[in-house]
Amino acid sequence: MCVYGYARVSSKDQREDLQIDALKNFGAEKIFVDKIGGKDFNRPQYRKLLRRLKPEDIFVVKSIDRLGRNYAEILNQWRVLTKDKRAAVVVLDMPLLDTRSRKDFVGTLIADLTLQIMSAFAQIERDFIRQRQAEGIAAAKARGVKFGRPTIDRPENYPDVRDAWLSKKISARTAGKLLGVNHQTFLKWARSDMTTSD
Repeated sequence: MCVYGYARVSSKDQREDLQIDALKNFGAEKIFVDKIGGKDFNRPQYRKLLRRLKPEDIFVVKSIDRLGRNYAEILNQWRVLTKDKRAAVVVLDMPLLDTRSRKDFVGTLIADLTLQIMSAFAQIERDFIRQRQAEGIAAAKARGVKFGRPTIDRPENYPDVRDAWLSKKISARTAGKLLGVNHQTFLKWARSDMTTSD
């Protein structure tokens, strides 16, 4: 029997120290860490851990949202861990999600119901974060905050350069050079003018 710990942070600049400390305190012998978002399970270290996991091994994670945030995928992976791999699963922040203690029908039922509730909350929290982000962006736009690259003002000689390009005297690349921008910016301006004049 081996105790495997799994930790995940959403980005490379986040620290996994607290999770690793909790996993070590539990007694994890081998710890796998992914630095990737939780929306799916295409994670190299998690996949590596799964390949090593044997029946009666223990899979431990600090909290259910470290396993993932997608409700259906969390339930699917729980099935993979407990049924296919026949490993015990321990979620440190949620003692009811510890399949070591009771492996009978009632114990399995309690763990499964708790998992469904907790993973649903993880999905709801993720949806709320997205909604708050969208609302924040909409409010900022209403206040006049600009997102994306700043717009470049067209130089004074733009109409003359555009006319030379339209009459095929110069290429878009040459036009861009004359205006001090790349040819794609010039073409965007020229197409915008054509659309506006239609």
